[in-house]
Amino acid sequence: MPGLARKVLVCAAVDGLILQPLHSKKDQLRASPLIKIKYGTASVSQTSRDSVPELSNPDSSFEAFGIVGILTVFRYSYLISITGRQQVAQVRGQPIYVVTEVALTPCTSQNDAAEAVAKTALALSNREAAHSDGDTASEDDAPRDSGSNDEAIDDVLDPTEGEESAGETGPSAIARSSVAQDVIARRGSYGRFAKSWFSRSGWTMDQKRNMGLSAEQLERANASKVEAKKGSDAAKRVPRKFPLPSDAVANDSAAVSLLPKLLRTTQILFGSSRTFYFSYDYDITRSATNPAPASTPLVPLVDHVDPTFFWNKNVLQPFIDAGVDSLALPLMQGFVGQRTFTVDSNPPPVDDTAKDSLELKDMDCDNKAAGNPASTRSEGGSESSRPTEKKFDITVISRRSTKRAGLRYLRRGIDEGGNVANCVETEQILSPAEGASDPDAKTYFFVQIRGSFPVFFTQSPYSLKPAPVLQHSPDTNYAALKKHFEWLRQKYGLIQCINLVEKHGVEAPIGQRYEENIKRLNEEEARPDDDQIAFEWFDFHHVCRGMKFENVSVLLETLGPRLEKWGSTVMVNGQIESQQVGAFRTNCMDCLDRTNVCQSSFAKYMLDTQLKELGFDMNVQKDQENAWFNTLWADNGDAISKQYASTGAMKGDYTRTRKRNYRGALTDAGLSLTRLFNGMFNDFFLQTTIDFLLGNVTSLVFEEFEANMMTKDPAVSMQKMREQAIDLSQKRVIADESEEFIGGWTLLTPNVPDTIRSSSLEEAVLLLTDKALYLCRFDWNLDKVSSFERVDLAHVTRIKFGTYITSTISAAQVDEMRNVGLIVEYKPGVTDITRVNTRSLSTSVSGASKMGREPTSGIEASEQEPQAAKEASAAVAEDKPAPATAPIAGIAEGIAGFFTPRAQEPQARKIALKALHSITSAADPMAKSKDDEPGAITRLSEMQQVILIASEIERLAIRSQPKLQAKKDGESGLVEKGDIISLADAKKNTGLLEQLGHSLKKMVWA
Repeated sequence: MPGLARKVLVCAAVDGLILQPLHSKKDQLRASPLIKIKYGTASVSQTSRDSVPELSNPDSSFEAFGIVGILTVFRYSYLISITGRQQVAQVRGQPIYVVTEVALTPCTSQNDAAEAVAKTALALSNREAAHSDGDTASEDDAPRDSGSNDEAIDDVLDPTEGEESAGETGPSAIARSSVAQDVIARRGSYGRFAKSWFSRSGWTMDQKRNMGLSAEQLERANASKVEAKKGSDAAKRVPRKFPLPSDAVANDSAAVSLLPKLLRTTQILFGSSRTFYFSYDYDITRSATNPAPASTPLVPLVDHVDPTFFWNKNVLQPFIDAGVDSLALPLMQGFVGQRTFTVDSNPPPVDDTAKDSLELKDMDCDNKAAGNPASTRSEGGSESSRPTEKKFDITVISRRSTKRAGLRYLRRGIDEGGNVANCVETEQILSPAEGASDPDAKTYFFVQIRGSFPVFFTQSPYSLKPAPVLQHSPDTNYAALKKHFEWLRQKYGLIQCINLVEKHGVEAPIGQRYEENIKRLNEEEARPDDDQIAFEWFDFHHVCRGMKFENVSVLLETLGPRLEKWGSTVMVNGQIESQQVGAFRTNCMDCLDRTNVCQSSFAKYMLDTQLKELGFDMNVQKDQENAWFNTLWADNGDAISKQYASTGAMKGDYTRTRKRNYRGALTDAGLSLTRLFNGMFNDFFLQTTIDFLLGNVTSLVFEEFEANMMTKDPAVSMQKMREQAIDLSQKRVIADESEEFIGGWTLLTPNVPDTIRSSSLEEAVLLLTDKALYLCRFDWNLDKVSSFERVDLAHVTRIKFGTYITSTISAAQVDEMRNVGLIVEYKPGVTDITRVNTRSLSTSVSGASKMGREPTSGIEASEQEPQAAKEASAAVAEDKPAPATAPIAGIAEGIAGFFTPRAQEPQARKIALKALHSITSAADPMAKSKDDEPGAITRLSEMQQVILIASEIERLAIRSQPKLQAKKDGESGLVEKGDIISLADAKKNTGLLEQLGHSLKKMVWA
């Protein structure tokens, strides 16, 4: 496998950014060509060394630890490079890093690029100077949760990183390090005395405490120091403010106006959030249960990774397409953590009478509380140990799926492809501690998964505990669930489902739908009992009520035998000895808090089983608290929760201490409020950014966001949903078999009938036959027709098409070429009806229910609808009395109409229709290259759609009206062109309150 560049030198040349890969010593003989990113187009290509500018100025270039990719918004492109990293673990001898900081360098012009490079170089230089002058390791270079030496593993051609001394690298430099350097590198593992002696403040803090200063007085005393440090800290960070590009104009697109916020969000997401991980030589996207296929050594790492967990594939694609394998560094979002612990195969008996005694060595509370394996591993055996003791590393790797990725309440349930929200694969690895020399030692890999309900549902973000709203028909839900479990079986083998939601209350219906679909799947597949999908519904809140989370042991008693039977993947000397045959799939409503508690319990159960197989009984060990395990899994739960809900995990106090009290309950209440705030304000733009970076949407998504302050779910194929809605509406409302179906379209229409202006527009289905026009208002959540209006073509009097602007608050809404529509005017007759779908069909001459506002009708009404619709529609078409199934309301209305004097001339009515935008933000998977951008699914233009529909209605209406047929061609036309609502009229009708409301939303959300 070709080596990835350990460092990349970035500088600005005349015609593009120049990237110079710097490899490790073992790969230094392999020449790496220089890479150029051309200004303007952001095309990636190789270049000669003659194009490298003069680098004598220290701020003319900077070094990065890798390349994330290129972010392109229309004609503006930015290089995302890793400027900060931290080692968090070491697996099979290979270090794993978390990204702590990224720099965004514009690829628009030399001036912009050179300025950004200089600012980044200055910030990194200031940070390096502060590190060299200081007496402790910098945060980015010091290993966390791992004791391996970064410099011993990652020797590069130009070593300037971390704790390496000038001119010396590798083991020899480490061996000659002084005692002071050892103490500093170990960050206090020699105890409180050494930590205080070698710290910057020395003993000053303890002295001030001894003088009797209160915490408030200490805070005031240090306030000036904190203020003085702020400026220096800011100088050590790469630029975090992004002005508009120099060539941007005032009337540029919404994507450009939101560009500074997009860049800040991208920098936080990839950098300071500390949620993205990478390794130069180890594929962290694949678990032992899903190994990469055998390949030749020449295949790059980017071709080995699992695409499900390859997060920067879209932004890295320009380098992949150009064949620049040395810079194609895959990133994974999730969590990686590691701890070292010691167990004894023959532990000494514990003296109960000595438990309350205090030894001097026990006073090193800092080292014990941290649970940092770096302290034990770095001492390298200097600590006295028993012959029966052995050190192990426990590593947890959680991989978040790129499918249906996003945030709580904005990405729930399942999509049509069988992908669920918050899908995370968690792998626990038990291995001998790094440095062990036994080649026959066993390494255990245990994998479990979590994911949202495989059911279509939504929840409102404006409530602390919103009720889930089920969507779509049972068959649609079942089809998606079937795809999901086909994928799980292919990837993990046997599946055990653990459902943790309540069996009563608002959570019960979605749990019941889930259970019913699993039962249906098992019945249809008719597999042997051992191969069926097992389902366990454990009401966590009921069993563990009263904060008794230890009652999870009840679930372990039930599922423990299956855990042992399915086992773990065991590897010896790089070869798989046995394979895990199945995986546990755990979920609650959010797949966060309750799921964290149960998954950590399953992991602890398997860890005890694995150690027992190796001859270590955890029940007789001296350490019964296992803080190293609890804190590791609590950190994992917090990381997953922050990525999905923007806060740490609730119930984290129990995961860390195995105890639950009122303090933890109060903390959880605060976290709930924080999640509510984030869900209402912060998550909308972050979700848009995630979709854009993953390539699910194009730059047009920012126009949608500017107009609505939120965007649609790109995983939902609106084109497919619209085709299904047209097909379903045709079957439901066209009852006369003699009518020939001409075509169907989805268009926007006012939610109030017989108007052209209303507070909002809704998407409806327009059907055209050779005799009539049908406007069907569709319930998109329940997949049913909520009401429809039938207009006989013989009654059509006029058709008008032209500009149709309903709002002026965003640039996209005032485009006169894209905001067009038509009006169909007609004089009502006997055969023109409006029918509303409730639990039975009611007929009236006007009015229609709003789409999606019939919570009482439900699935039952949808099932009762077809026969009644056919009978009622047939009766109307044949001019017969309504059947007995017609409601009393319709009969009463007919009787009342008999005694009411009829108008001599029926009042004309109208149907207003507005074309949907033909170019959407959904990325087109058929786009061949970035040159096809905006890369959207394109159809007829808006005006072409309107003209086509208007001409078809006119052609059939003329055929249905003999009077018009008798006229000459120039006189018989029904279609005329003119503004429906012009831009000037729309501006007059856009009130000040509406403008202020949108400005306030934009200030809060954008």
